[in-house]
Amino acid sequence: MISLVLIPLFCFYHFYKVDAFKVEGSINISLPDSSQKEALLAIKRNYHVFILNNTEDLEKPKLNDLQFALRKMKREHDTINGIKIHLGNEMRYEVYIRLLDFFAIEKIPIFIQNDNDFLVFMMPKPKPKKDLKAIVPFTCSYGEVNREYFLEQALKRKLQHNLSLYKKNWVLFLAYFGMVLLNIFALVKFNKNKNYNQK
Repeated sequence: MISLVLIPLFCFYHFYKVDAFKVEGSINISLPDSSQKEALLAIKRNYHVFILNNTEDLEKPKLNDLQFALRKMKREHDTINGIKIHLGNEMRYEVYIRLLDFFAIEKIPIFIQNDNDFLVFMMPKPKPKKDLKAIVPFTCSYGEVNREYFLEQALKRKLQHNLSLYKKNWVLFLAYFGMVLLNIFALVKFNKNKNYNQK
């Protein structure tokens, strides 16, 4: 009973204390530098304005409309209109993260943050040059050749990660081993002291 009750409780307490269940993530984002930003801000578009100034729950209808507008602009490759998103002073951080999610989900190529505004627009596709001969693209099989090497490196990283977890949580293994010894000692002592009634 000690093993069944105390070990799980001890494990959950330890995991809670070291934030073992905390999930962390990241968004791959890149913003233009100052010179690129000035050049992009000089581009004129007819902007459809969205004003966000509240929590994500209250702004849900506007966020749904915004995602639809982003998807439509990307699908139609609209180079005349753009989307301007104004971030109000009462806006919550969760709405900002949701905006970055939208840009990643819809694969928006150009978005600029200018003070409290996001500007989103499309650039015209470059015209193909007619005087060049047709170029046949080919892919190099570098990844295919070194697949075993990359798999080996991934296994090594995974092994190092597991070892670091074992080193970090050695207290749990020590506690479990102590509980096992305590149970064995208690059972042996209990069986030695037990008087059996045999007829």
